[in-house]
Amino acid sequence: MSLISQRLQLGVKQQQILTPGLVQMATVLQLNKLELREKLAQEIASNPVLEASEEGEELTPEEVQALLEAERPQPSDSEVLQVTMAAAEEAATDSGERMPPEEAAAESGSAEAPAEAAAEKAADPFEQVDFGDYFDEWMDPGFRTPAAESPEKPSFELFLPAPVTLTEHLRQQLALVVLDEEVRAAADAIIGNLDETGYLSVSLEEIAQAEGFSARALEEALGAVQRLDPAGVGARSLQECLLLQLESRGARGGVAWQIVENHLKLVESRSVRELMRLLGRPQEHIEIALEVIRHLDPKPGLKYSGPGARQVEPDVYITRNGDEYVIQLSDEDLPPLRINGSYRRLLEPGQGADKETRNYVKERYQSALQLIRNIEQRRQTILRVCESIVRRQREFLENGIDALRPMMIKEVAEEIGVHPSTVSRAVANKYAHTPQGVFELRFFFSEAVQGPSGGAIPLLTLKRMVKKMIEEEDRRKPLTDDQIAAALQRQGIQVTRRTVAKYREDMKIPSTHHRRVKD
Repeated sequence: MSLISQRLQLGVKQQQILTPGLVQMATVLQLNKLELREKLAQEIASNPVLEASEEGEELTPEEVQALLEAERPQPSDSEVLQVTMAAAEEAATDSGERMPPEEAAAESGSAEAPAEAAAEKAADPFEQVDFGDYFDEWMDPGFRTPAAESPEKPSFELFLPAPVTLTEHLRQQLALVVLDEEVRAAADAIIGNLDETGYLSVSLEEIAQAEGFSARALEEALGAVQRLDPAGVGARSLQECLLLQLESRGARGGVAWQIVENHLKLVESRSVRELMRLLGRPQEHIEIALEVIRHLDPKPGLKYSGPGARQVEPDVYITRNGDEYVIQLSDEDLPPLRINGSYRRLLEPGQGADKETRNYVKERYQSALQLIRNIEQRRQTILRVCESIVRRQREFLENGIDALRPMMIKEVAEEIGVHPSTVSRAVANKYAHTPQGVFELRFFFSEAVQGPSGGAIPLLTLKRMVKKMIEEEDRRKPLTDDQIAAALQRQGIQVTRRTVAKYREDMKIPSTHHRRVKD
């Protein structure tokens, strides 16, 4: 008899499901300014009722009246429905004082319509929106702050140029070198085969077979490429790269040249005494030569082949105005959103629109309104988070990074009354322009470590202390992790050796063995 069988069984369980509106709200909240600008462009392109209006465009009282008339069952002559960001927030934070849809429909004249039409209107979520509440505060002349009262923001005087690649940089120099036609073509082929670090990734024989150049032309072309800037480019090994750089400095045949050419492995182990014996040079000469070698670039092409400068545009400006700090969102170049009211006619009775068309237009209107509400919700959340940061990090704003205080995301979330994940999204990939410079918002959040006198210091400050101690150590007798931990404990900071080792690895600082300079 088989113990496996199929059967139907009923069960009850609780499950949290995010609506599309909540998903969009979480997505919009974690976008920075540049990403939000792209998101708005995509939404405007995909939603026909959503448009970008010109800056400063406003509704007149006549247009508002026409808009309100459009909410009645009778057809309206309204052409454009414009919803501002402040109006969307009013709808999102409605406390329930609005009349039920049935009562609103009765007072707007729905009693004169057939009973089934009134029931359909009451059940339609789109028709439940009371647009009159949207404009009560917006029509107040004192609602908008005059631009003259806002503090002046720092202006950007420099803009990032397009990065120059390594290939472009080398070919620009090659154009100024006098070469015959075959050698110039061979040099161009060699440049095309350089990897991102500036090394020649294939052999000259392979280039000759693929391109048909003679050995003489390739050798002459390689010499021409290796004389270009940056020094060391076109090398086929680390040793050749370092020798090319030393030659460009006029150090050919010197102590550093001899070390790289014959004893490169001893450089890594820092065997000063062994190099003294092999080269017959005093310790001072060896140490100077090793210092020169350490300042050479083993990957000269990365300065042109790397990702380049990262473009950062602050989302928040924190400026000082007297004894207070003013917080402003940098959203002046985001397109103001406008809802096109011409599609409203498709929702009116007697216009010949079928049910599928009406449902599509209603869905587009609801999506547009939801996006505007979510953008305003994002704005308010970021402002509240930044207000909490300013209150807690006032000493940092006045005195710099050494005055940074420990602060956890959970503490800010409890202060402003939201979930910690909301604060985490609000500070993700966003930057603030402060009197101390431009910092990522996550920079202000740091764990607390037990400090002197029972106080607490931020983890970032502790890492800076560890780094400073290592930078000031004796290279012949570098500090161990135990010694660093003991020194911090003498200052009242309770850390263990494993904690110090973890911080050191996070900062990519080598171990004691690799930092030691051997005699």
